[in-house]
Amino acid sequence: MNLLEQQLDYPFGETLPRAGTALEIAPGLRWIRMALPFALDHINLWLLRDEIEDPHDAGQKIQGWTVVDCCISREESKAQWEAIFATELEGLPILRVIATHMHPDHIGLAYWLCQRWSTASHVCRLWISATDYHSARLGSQSTTGFGGDSAARFFASHGLTDPESVEKIRGRAGYYPSMVPEVPASFCRLMDGKVIRIGGKDWRCISGYGHAPEHIALHCDELRLLISGDMVLPRISTNVSVYDMEPEADALTLFLASIAKFMPLDKDTLVLPSHGKPFRGLHTRIGQLQDHHRDRLEEVMQACTAAPCSAADILPIMFRRKLDLHQTTFAMGEAVAHLHALWFGGKLTRQLDSGGIYRFSAPT
Repeated sequence: MNLLEQQLDYPFGETLPRAGTALEIAPGLRWIRMALPFALDHINLWLLRDEIEDPHDAGQKIQGWTVVDCCISREESKAQWEAIFATELEGLPILRVIATHMHPDHIGLAYWLCQRWSTASHVCRLWISATDYHSARLGSQSTTGFGGDSAARFFASHGLTDPESVEKIRGRAGYYPSMVPEVPASFCRLMDGKVIRIGGKDWRCISGYGHAPEHIALHCDELRLLISGDMVLPRISTNVSVYDMEPEADALTLFLASIAKFMPLDKDTLVLPSHGKPFRGLHTRIGQLQDHHRDRLEEVMQACTAAPCSAADILPIMFRRKLDLHQTTFAMGEAVAHLHALWFGGKLTRQLDSGGIYRFSAPT
């Protein structure tokens, strides 16, 4: 545990749910942990005991579960879900699927889950923000910032001109649909401030930007619980990136404004993140993230004051470890996000050089 983590409280210690099982966090709320084939090797999913109105019998309730997030679409994940169905649902159905946002590890199996649990008497529906729903639909049918010619050109314009890397990025046109092959044809819209009744408790939606188009976290004031998705993680900083679909985005400014929205929550709120372990210390962690990005911005500013820099130029400044291509694409997006925050803030200027690369420098 690093020094920053020592400032947080992990009420479950080193206890983790075993594959194919769920760990009870609170009455009616269970934690599932599924493997991912990346450097970030897991995702946390949540089962909430629920009930909904029976559309065929006024005044009656259908008992079951709400799922928050899904994992990527692959056979290993489906097998883990089948084990959960067999052992953790108490014989009750999945009633609805909530996706905090459109990234593959969060929505990849939404279509499969909704199909698997829809019946003649009840449609298991996907609940998600409209922005992320439409982004996921588009992404499952085409290339939207995760690979292909457009992404290759965008990264090249920010200095990633290594021919091998460019070619690999160009060849990843099927990256998103390989993990999100299909998205449900309809959805229920989540938006900031909307209150969802889950298991007799009110959960308020809190929108967040900079990491995904319109991320939705869920907060239950009565239970002092926050399902934070990817907006607040205990061990790593959330990826905040600019990509080719919105090449002039000011993602970092949006992200920092978004996490500040969690500050009014109770300081003893139990945070349920998508990666890492449940923790208390929300205000402390937000302060750590704010400090982290302030430090990175200072480093970027110093580099661009010394000489004009592209995003590729500042990768070794922001990321001191060796990166594979998967990590490099995220790192490039994050480097652009920091440069853009300083550029939109009037601290840097941007110029397209004769080689077609954007370089940022301090005004003279």
